[in-house]
Amino acid sequence: MAQFFSVHPDNPQVRLLKQAVHLLNQGSVLAVPTDSSYALVCHLDDKNAVDQLRRIRGVDEKHHLTVLCRDLSELANYVKVDNQRFRALKQATPGPFTFILEATKEIPRRVSHPQRKTIGLRVPDHQVLQALLALHGAPLLAATLILPGEDLPLNDPEEIRERLEHQVGAVIDAGACSLEPTTIIDMSGDELQVIRLGQGDPARLGL
Repeated sequence: MAQFFSVHPDNPQVRLLKQAVHLLNQGSVLAVPTDSSYALVCHLDDKNAVDQLRRIRGVDEKHHLTVLCRDLSELANYVKVDNQRFRALKQATPGPFTFILEATKEIPRRVSHPQRKTIGLRVPDHQVLQALLALHGAPLLAATLILPGEDLPLNDPEEIRERLEHQVGAVIDAGACSLEPTTIIDMSGDELQVIRLGQGDPARLGL
């Protein structure tokens, strides 16, 4: 049965987020708010949790999952990026963008794309998620909370709890988020390419 943590969107209660971190470290998948839509998150190195996240989403290993980082200081540990791409990342973070980049060896092979060896990277601009990442002390693995057969992310925390009661460890309720997911920018090739147009404006990157 999923726990339900109602937190203040701008000043979340630390004691509740610490309970959420404990669940993550125990192998749970959580539903959390972001600056785009609600997302599913889990521990990066927990194979069972990653498998559960994929089951909830109904996606296979070829679907790009995303590493959520607090800021770009953690970037080099998880993705390979040159100076030009780093400057582009600085222009669009934090914010509702997901960037596809080549993964480093710090990313478990079962998490990155099996052929391309790429992974999503995102620096969210949301107080609750930033606080959760800070308390966790490491990036989290994430996917937009869109259920199989549906086009839009789930947005109502009560509905998320009702529909995923036995599939997630907890729902962090900070109020409704946008129904629009992130804009996805593929940075793994020679040119930047918009893969999905979402909430983030590609003009921030000159696209």
